[in-house]
Amino acid sequence: MFSLRPRLAVLLIGLLALAPLLSAQARTVYRCVRNGTVSLSTAPEPGSKCEARQIEDYTAKVPNLWGSMGVFSGTLYQREQDGQLVYGTRKLPGSTVYLKFTVETPPGEPAHPGLGKVGKPRLDMYAKQFKAAAKSTGVEDAWLRSIAHAESGFDANALSPKGAQGVMQLMPDVSKQYGVVDPYSSVESINAGARHLKSLLKRYKNDLTLVAAAYNAGIGAVTRYKGVPPYAETQAYVEKVQALHQRYRQALGPAPLKPADAIQQKLKSSP
Repeated sequence: MFSLRPRLAVLLIGLLALAPLLSAQARTVYRCVRNGTVSLSTAPEPGSKCEARQIEDYTAKVPNLWGSMGVFSGTLYQREQDGQLVYGTRKLPGSTVYLKFTVETPPGEPAHPGLGKVGKPRLDMYAKQFKAAAKSTGVEDAWLRSIAHAESGFDANALSPKGAQGVMQLMPDVSKQYGVVDPYSSVESINAGARHLKSLLKRYKNDLTLVAAAYNAGIGAVTRYKGVPPYAETQAYVEKVQALHQRYRQALGPAPLKPADAIQQKLKSSP
């Protein structure tokens, strides 16, 4: 499920207007929220909180807007509801894929798919540095490694097309914020990356999905879209990091409890 914003409604309705199964008079789209995710639909979604949004005429001109819209790729689903065909971006029970669509990435966005590929956990890479950074910041070791794996594949000399550098693929402005002198130093990169992740964890109240999205696309994009940005790169990146996080957790074992949590758990287990 992609987290869509209201301004993307024009794109969806434009696509729908071109579909032969829909009435040419359809000019209403429903913005539906469920469990923190937003979808668009031609009818209210069961189980979601939906608001009707009116769309201007001439939506068939949507292709002219593709270059100015946010980065987006997604799937449009078709389902039958109350005896009518309904189209939307959320996959509900009984839905089938109607079409897939993509909008180009606008220039200047830091969103990136990451240079590392999902694969087996690599516990030998900078083990002492990740352990030290995790201990000093309180950020989970498995989470740090999953970010580094997704970002650079643990390549200290990595340089992305967007300008991100080093093991943790820090953008120059982020490196400057944390006082990094040599962005290609694995020690500096991992320490700064851990500090940045600590800040994001605090900002997003330990919501790892939003933390990954902000690390990838920037805090501004997450704020602007009030959730995971609808960027194809960010959507792919978040999924990659989540998959890697599970693998590193399994490989490293459960993270040690903080003193307060350990005491609380001991109290609960006491007779």
